[in-house]
Amino acid sequence: MLEQKRTEISTLGEFGLIEHLTKGLEKVNDSTKYTVGDDAAVLDYKNKRVLVTTDLLMEGVHFDLVYTPLKHLGYKSAMVNFSDIYAMNGTPKQITVSLGISKRFCIEDMEALYAGIRLACEEHNVDIIGGDTTSSLTGLTISITCIGEADEDEIVYRNGAKETDLICVSGDLGAAYMGLQLLEREKMALQGKDDIQPDFAGKEYLLERQLKPEARRDIIKKLKEAGIKPTAMMDISDGLSSELMHICKQSNTGCRIYEEHIPIDYQTAVQAEEFNMNLTTCALNGGEDYELLFTVPIADHEKISEMEGVKMIGHITKPELGLAIITRDGNEMELKAQGWNPLK
Repeated sequence: MLEQKRTEISTLGEFGLIEHLTKGLEKVNDSTKYTVGDDAAVLDYKNKRVLVTTDLLMEGVHFDLVYTPLKHLGYKSAMVNFSDIYAMNGTPKQITVSLGISKRFCIEDMEALYAGIRLACEEHNVDIIGGDTTSSLTGLTISITCIGEADEDEIVYRNGAKETDLICVSGDLGAAYMGLQLLEREKMALQGKDDIQPDFAGKEYLLERQLKPEARRDIIKKLKEAGIKPTAMMDISDGLSSELMHICKQSNTGCRIYEEHIPIDYQTAVQAEEFNMNLTTCALNGGEDYELLFTVPIADHEKISEMEGVKMIGHITKPELGLAIITRDGNEMELKAQGWNPLK
């Protein structure tokens, strides 16, 4: 086996590393006037509203490099930021990338990480316009800020849901969580066994959902083409139940969702059974799906029902009716947020 080339980061220094990782970047957005290379980037948005979001990812809290390839990590780090902008019904345009790097990483590692970030940016027409690097005593830290744009009357907030609105989700739920459980199980099983490779045959979808999520630009495009503006919207990062509670709290409403309508992929169901886990609980609370949760007026029922990749799972109610899920056997259970909480 060929030994991988390893170049110490200290050979380039901070500014040399930034120049090395960002060389060859070309601007793709008119709003990007000046990027990497000065004290600040320069943007020009004219009459648009500017959207800004930041995600901080910490090694050992948000990702485990035992089973997360650095290229995949870079791709995911950018994609979760794009997802936040799409959840506002906006378009991501630029990102800044800041890294805290420990001495165990080399230039080739950072090249792999940046290759993933650059791939995500290329796919979504986003410019990398700056950032920062520093040393870290606690492993790898990634902080990405994404800047997007939207017309003022197109922005969708969390607080606009109204009584009788339909509750919709894109894609399917729980697969990313099942992928994480699978990776964690194999990590434990193979600890100290360098000569054995895990067998993930037939589980590829679950691993991709965990390691390489996709922001749902396609759903935003479909909604606009159908002439539908959601009344409220979020992306599902912490779990369906948690996100739905945010929308209902900020909109001052209640909700009813139906267990039988929650979209779940076949591989997710099989894996949950193998782990002896409750499938609905995984779909409600697993998190990291990065699907879109949104509400639309009941008048859009027909348009939504014909939209591929979108499922209606319930409706908004008066606030005094509370938040509940109707089980397959017709029982009503209180909806609780048991999703991801990084501060616990």
